[in-house]
Amino acid sequence: MTINTNVWNRIRYTLWAPIYDRIAAFPTYRRRSIELLRPLPGEEVLIVGAGTGADLPHLPPGISLTAIDLTPAMLDRLRERAQALGRPVDARVMDGQALDLPAARFDAVILHLILAVIPDPVACIREVERVLKPGGRAVIFDKFVPDDEAPGLGRRVGNVFANLLFSDITRKLGPIVAHTSLIIERTETAKIAGVPYQTVILRRLATA
Repeated sequence: MTINTNVWNRIRYTLWAPIYDRIAAFPTYRRRSIELLRPLPGEEVLIVGAGTGADLPHLPPGISLTAIDLTPAMLDRLRERAQALGRPVDARVMDGQALDLPAARFDAVILHLILAVIPDPVACIREVERVLKPGGRAVIFDKFVPDDEAPGLGRRVGNVFANLLFSDITRKLGPIVAHTSLIIERTETAKIAGVPYQTVILRRLATA
């Protein structure tokens, strides 16, 4: 039986919600990711897997922000944070694999620590492509095995526990993005507690 399901994700992230910011805030990397995305005043921005709203302090004013997450307990904390920051946010419980949002609506999409968690990352990235405007861009920050490497034995064994508790640590980004026509414009890498992470800017091709 598959461990990583929407039902299990909702359960485990409901349990993680009270302490999530202590273990997964990563403010330096979220800030850098959003700097690379460069959201501009007046733009429509979507956060997929928005969690407790750890991205909100790093976003500039003047954008129209939609935040979705599968877990109501996480969004409750996001709404509290948004209110404290005085930031309007359209926060909705929603599955990132099947976005109940119009096509070509958003100028930019943020995917922080979601593609390694969501059961079907290919479905998620295809939905991101669908809701992006032509020429729009997305930023990903997450833990990935480099495309040109195979996950070692220790990583595969560790993934049994990691995938049960929080996320998959054996996924590669390249094969996921390859199911779309999104273009990788920039990649930055880092190791956090010995785990490789990538920050990647993607762009949807503009129509002729």
